[in-house]
Amino acid sequence: MSKILIRGAKVLGGAPQDVLITDGTITAVGTDLTVSSAEGAEVVEAAGKILLPGLVDLHTHLREPGREDSETVLTGTRAAAAGGYTAVFAMANTFPVADTAGVVEQVYRLGREHGYCDVQPIGAVTVGLEGKKLAELGAMHESAAGVTVFSDDGKCVDDAVIMRRALEYVKAFGGVVAQHAQEPRLTEGAQMNEGVVSAELGLGGWPAVAEESIIARDVLLAEHVGSRVHICHLSTAGSVEIVRWAKSRGIDVTAEVTPHHLLLTDELVRSYNPVYKVNPPLRTERDVMALREALADGTIDIVATDHAPHPHEDKDCEWAAAAMGMVGLETALSVVQQTMVETGLLDWAGVADRMSAAPARIGRLAGQGRPVSVGEPANLTLVDSAYRGEVDPAGFASRSRNTPYEGRELPGRVTHTFLRGRATVVDGKLA
Repeated sequence: MSKILIRGAKVLGGAPQDVLITDGTITAVGTDLTVSSAEGAEVVEAAGKILLPGLVDLHTHLREPGREDSETVLTGTRAAAAGGYTAVFAMANTFPVADTAGVVEQVYRLGREHGYCDVQPIGAVTVGLEGKKLAELGAMHESAAGVTVFSDDGKCVDDAVIMRRALEYVKAFGGVVAQHAQEPRLTEGAQMNEGVVSAELGLGGWPAVAEESIIARDVLLAEHVGSRVHICHLSTAGSVEIVRWAKSRGIDVTAEVTPHHLLLTDELVRSYNPVYKVNPPLRTERDVMALREALADGTIDIVATDHAPHPHEDKDCEWAAAAMGMVGLETALSVVQQTMVETGLLDWAGVADRMSAAPARIGRLAGQGRPVSVGEPANLTLVDSAYRGEVDPAGFASRSRNTPYEGRELPGRVTHTFLRGRATVVDGKLA
């Protein structure tokens, strides 16, 4: 019998409690655990630290198969564990594309073999992400991977008929289509957010309406079909208003925001540092504030990292040639602490909802995002919220280093992560 006693942790930021884990399950929570009940347990002293359910990321790029120079399932899940995650959803834009049962099963099994966190593949909506023909949605759902989330992320399903058919198809088994909202004709040649900064720098602008028009169309399609739609990496104040309207109308829509869109603005592009080049682009301070408020009031349901690793040569080049994307698994919780908790917009229970319970619920992922209570699987994250330190990508577990936070001081540090009672991170280091 394996026992771990987490002593004196602030469960969801509340009063200090002890949590006993026995054979991967939480068997006691309280302030008066007897010595006999915890006899023989390995003790983790957690005074002053925050205990959360293991984080769940609905939007991760693991790159394997095909781009193992950027990331692998092993390195990506190690990065996830270091960031406090016990489950990630792996996006489909791999090589080959995850548009068949065979590919999603490969990714699923790699996750099980490596064991740093659960890996739930996301299936492509269309064959080859080409937007022309539906992929094997039913076969991927019925495979060993049990896919429930489908996305062409990196590309938009811009054909309204294809999008409608996808929504109709996944409705049969309770699936969801996660849309990358980017009208392609409106973003041809776009390099950054369209606005004052793009005009001054002479870079091609990426208008907010390119995102908002797709979201407006898709929530109406979801209402018409009676299906679920999820909006990936929502980034504008206008998008917030559309989702808020759709929810008030009873449309089954959920939305995510990335940590970088909660903190960074297009003013950073003035440096021409390609580390700030991302899709969708960094927006304005007004957008950032609207996103924070929407996450606080529940209009935006979750935080998702959009962890997008790239090798050095794809980022260390001129702006126009650089790949879009940022790594985010190992810094996400710190950014949320700074932008949402320390500003008073969310408490730690709210963080647990937005970064664990809600993403697991949207992705229909059993056993993850569960309460810290007796009888639940011991998927847990212990956070030293008092910690302050500069981000040093040299210490990342990810294979890639394209972080926008290098040298920036961020709060909070994950000290322990437990996957079904097994420590994957101990004292801030991978187990």
